[in-house]
Amino acid sequence: MVNPKLKDELNDQLCQAVLQLETVEECYQFFEDICTISEMKAMSQRLEVAKMLQRRHTYDEIVSRTGASTATISRVKRCLNYGADGYNLIFERLNQEDEAKK
Repeated sequence: MVNPKLKDELNDQLCQAVLQLETVEECYQFFEDICTISEMKAMSQRLEVAKMLQRRHTYDEIVSRTGASTATISRVKRCLNYGADGYNLIFERLNQEDEAKK
């Protein structure tokens, strides 16, 4: 279920735009235009933090690998545990893709 605080016409437009991307190169092009470098790096960092949390890494290991603050790690952990399951959805699909490549 989508958070009603997020659901609006502009966010729908953004989500539809992301769904049009077909390759990693297209993603780089779009995100380079729509985000600052810092914003893109922050999103990438959160995704790696989530992956490491799922794999039961310690906060110290996550800080060492990603440079994320403990506040960021806690926020990502809260999303993994109580969020909209977006991280879990992506990880399931990435795992399916990895399995299909084998």
